[in-house]
Amino acid sequence: MRIGLFTDTYLPDVNGVVSSIVTLQQELEKNGHAVYVITTHPGLLQVQREGNVLRLPGVELKSLYGYVLTSPIHFAVLKDIREMKLDVIHAHTEFGVGIFARIAAKMLQIPIVSTYHTTYEDYTHYVNVFNLESVDKVAKKAVSSLSKLYGETCTELIAPSQKTKEMLQRYGIKKRIHVIPTGLDLQRFDAHCTDLEIRKQRRQELMASPDELLIIFVGRIAKEKSIDFVIDGFTYLKEASVPVHFAIIGGGPEQEALEEHVRELGLESMITFAGKKPADQIPSYYHCADAFVSASLTETQGMTYIEALASELPVFARPDEVLEDLVLEGETGFLFKKPQQFAEKVQLFLALSEEERTAMKTAAKRQVEVYDSRIFYQKVLAVYESAANEYREMYRLESIRPKDDCVELKVCSPNDEIRILVSLETYFNKGLRKDVLISSDELDELISEEEAVKAYQSCLKRIAAKDRTRKEIYDWLTQNTQLEIKQINEIVEKLEDRDLINDLRYTKNQVYNLKLMMQGKNKISRTLRKKGIPYEMIESVFAEEDEQSEFRNALKWAQKLQPTIKEKSVRMKKNMMKSKLIAQGFGVDVINEVMENLSFVEDERAELESLRKTAAKAQKRYQSKYSGTKLRNYVFRYCSAQGYAVEDIYLILSEMEWDDE
Repeated sequence: MRIGLFTDTYLPDVNGVVSSIVTLQQELEKNGHAVYVITTHPGLLQVQREGNVLRLPGVELKSLYGYVLTSPIHFAVLKDIREMKLDVIHAHTEFGVGIFARIAAKMLQIPIVSTYHTTYEDYTHYVNVFNLESVDKVAKKAVSSLSKLYGETCTELIAPSQKTKEMLQRYGIKKRIHVIPTGLDLQRFDAHCTDLEIRKQRRQELMASPDELLIIFVGRIAKEKSIDFVIDGFTYLKEASVPVHFAIIGGGPEQEALEEHVRELGLESMITFAGKKPADQIPSYYHCADAFVSASLTETQGMTYIEALASELPVFARPDEVLEDLVLEGETGFLFKKPQQFAEKVQLFLALSEEERTAMKTAAKRQVEVYDSRIFYQKVLAVYESAANEYREMYRLESIRPKDDCVELKVCSPNDEIRILVSLETYFNKGLRKDVLISSDELDELISEEEAVKAYQSCLKRIAAKDRTRKEIYDWLTQNTQLEIKQINEIVEKLEDRDLINDLRYTKNQVYNLKLMMQGKNKISRTLRKKGIPYEMIESVFAEEDEQSEFRNALKWAQKLQPTIKEKSVRMKKNMMKSKLIAQGFGVDVINEVMENLSFVEDERAELESLRKTAAKAQKRYQSKYSGTKLRNYVFRYCSAQGYAVEDIYLILSEMEWDDE
């Protein structure tokens, strides 16, 4: 394959990222692949070409020692990259050259793999010069958002540790993340590669006497490395007169401050700042030492720890997730949480026998065998091949069209064109935007979600036409879609979150409207419970109502009903009104109070005349079948059934004419 490695930092810089890139480059070239490195150099105008290394001009940032900031736009260089005929672009940074890598990948239609080497949220102090909490919060939020953006837009994503993978997932990255620990050329760090004479020279250079325990740190001298934590530990070692020396290999923005700190503590004779060293000499500095120390908690993998262990050095470190499989207490090193505890662990190490120290060296080397660069190469190559294969089958997002509460996407492949609806949440959460590439698996996932989007749109239309309860929406989705219960619940919850359905509001509105229709509480309650409103909610709404409103509605309804019941006895009329009030949903106590407040004086005055009409009506009905006494009895029973008094019935019957048998 033809591979382009894009990085902001490269040789002669000495750091974990450079070590990872060089290891990968060497293994790829060893196995016949063509490798091109696109990196930076501290110059403002000229692009430098060194064989297969292309260096873009940039500005060195003193506060970020060794880091050269370059513009993400280098259109003139695109011609060079096109001529490389790359099969894969591998970005090892998110900014500067990393952004340019993404531009080149898009414009030249090349799959891009990205490795997330750096926990940028641990470096926000470089922009937060006044140490303000608000600035730090904004900076960390920006890191999260940009990391998500860059992570979602690459073809494949690599994390060097499980810790980094989980951090990226916290940022909201949904795509597959390959965990591939950075490999190491273990042979390069084999202790036998440095002879005794060179080791002696290195110890003398580091100002460590033969009878002193030499502990080294290798890496950037920066705030996030917490070197001051280790220096503070040496104050306790000095008090205890422990024969130990600390050498710091590397340079960085914190060097002057730490040198001043050493002077303030009076530790000049115990601590040496050795400065930057060429990459090919680094193994010899490990080999001249007796142990390695780092108090950093910002590592994504901890390459210098691995280098130290491969060099048979026990490691002193603070507990960190990335070190759980590297630093085993008492076997490959020691863990400490405070400077004083570090000093105690150093004394514990000094107290070990020669056999015990030899056992630790053997265990240290054995612990990092899994980081062999050949295994690293094979895993990364598999990701490259996956990216190339996946890229060929990817769909490009050609157009985006907002539509109501969702987005219509048009995605195209060389042989297909598909239009799908996605929710706004999916659109933003997945980082979808024009020209983004979508894999077949991602497209299948979007298509499977489309039915839920359409169902949600249908719910919006139903709610727009008429207010609905939670149960009504749930029942409709259950009966009219093929969605899973989980999807239905998500739609209902989304509608509730947006206050598009609100059972309490619905209940209050319905109680108000139904009371305007002069319905009683019982009928209103039955109606609402059929709609899925809980009894407790209904009662709570009733409790907010004016206590007399129920009586007023019942009285008003009864007064409207009273004149419509004609040709009935007063007793029958009252019974009929009570029945209708019950049917209207009013309670017995309210009905009794209403009946007491109604006047039936006119009905009582007209009762005899009403009885005459009723009796005449009954006589006419039955006289075709009966006569004489039998007819009189049927008329009597009929009038009695209408609620008239017996004595009144006899009076009226006596007034009527009868054809006796």
